[in-house]
Amino acid sequence: MSKLTLDRILHTQGFGTRKWCRELIARGEVSIAGTVITDTNTAIETDGLEFTIFGELWQFRKQVYIALNKPANSECSRKPSHHPGVLTILPDQFTRRDVQPVGRLDHDTTGLLLMSDDGAFIHTQSSPKHHVPKVYVATTHDPVTPELIELLLKGVKLHDEPGPLAAETCRMIDRNKLEIVLEQGKYHQVKRMLAAAGNHCAALNRSQIGNLKLDALGLAPGEWCYLNEAQLALLTAPIDRVNL
Repeated sequence: MSKLTLDRILHTQGFGTRKWCRELIARGEVSIAGTVITDTNTAIETDGLEFTIFGELWQFRKQVYIALNKPANSECSRKPSHHPGVLTILPDQFTRRDVQPVGRLDHDTTGLLLMSDDGAFIHTQSSPKHHVPKVYVATTHDPVTPELIELLLKGVKLHDEPGPLAAETCRMIDRNKLEIVLEQGKYHQVKRMLAAAGNHCAALNRSQIGNLKLDALGLAPGEWCYLNEAQLALLTAPIDRVNL
């Protein structure tokens, strides 16, 4: 059990400074179970708490874990330079509570992107040391060949890398499309590996992280959802590499 005053609850959820949150409460903008709360010093149990602010229902979340189907021409940066940042897709409250993308996808790469304000979670999911496999579907400029698959599985040498980088698994989907599974998460890795193997990446989509599949989430491009405990567990469960 954990109790906080209402102004602090709103502050932790990203609704503004403590002073601004107190003003919102005093103005009658916040209600719980249909009752307007105007006393900022009221201690409220946060476990399972739902509250309404500006007419919208919110659930208290100590930390947030989000899956986004990243659209093309969006940047995984808090300070985007050429395209809208992915944080603009989410409500403003998430920016104020320091939600960040877990790793980065190129502006033209689409698919599954995790976001959170949990630093330990971000580190675990993005660090190569934790060997979290990520599944990509690449559309190639030239046809996929057995020789290309063999090269990607054997490993290709990339500039500024000490040794060859190899795919965990790789298979042909159709004439100009392949599925490739990586653990390293190097800069532009899929694109650079395809180029080093003599092909070119025309389009790239991340379809899966760990055992969490984008298709199972049912998100259209630009849509997002909170991840529940069962979905979070899929990110760390042992991977069935045969069926990746």
